[in-house]
Amino acid sequence: MKIVFATNNENKLKEIRKMLGIDFEVMSLKDIGCHVDIPETGDTLAENALLKAQYIFDNYGVSCFADDTGLEVETLNGAPGVHSARYAENTDHDSEANMTKLLRELGENNNRRARFCTVIALIIKDTQATDGRNTLLFEGEIRGHIARKKHGNEGFGYDPLFIPEGYEQSFAELGIDIKNKISHRSKAVAKLSKYLKSNNSCI
Repeated sequence: MKIVFATNNENKLKEIRKMLGIDFEVMSLKDIGCHVDIPETGDTLAENALLKAQYIFDNYGVSCFADDTGLEVETLNGAPGVHSARYAENTDHDSEANMTKLLRELGENNNRRARFCTVIALIIKDTQATDGRNTLLFEGEIRGHIARKKHGNEGFGYDPLFIPEGYEQSFAELGIDIKNKISHRSKAVAKLSKYLKSNNSCI
């Protein structure tokens, strides 16, 4: 089953392909010749995911899905949240800068509770719908806390700082196989996969 994942983030693409497995041929934006940096101007994760999926469906006419992920830290009133990828000033997906700012903002605060959230927006062709499409959202989250310093070398983003509930190691220490079984993204992808497999004829 072929489907487009609206991303050129190689780390995300690798994770998603591994999660969905051999039943799916997941194509990136580059694979369909899209080199546009689709603006993420929404106020929520769902809005950003929808913006990306809608752009691809409207311009390329293919069934596709997009995701947006945010790290929400309780004592920072949910920051960085929807701005997680661009948390540090004047940066874009600069993980080191983002982690440095997060640790600085938290300081010695003992409340380091946090959660990771992922929202996946799926748009598939639907000739029965007035606008020719069917749009669905799938969500996943995992709770944990922020370490006082970075641990581990695997993963990406905030993985060296996020320690999931029930574990004593960060995502970056646990490694990709464990992360892909318990993470926010894996929970959202599991819902996506279940839907796609049960609606194979619609894709």
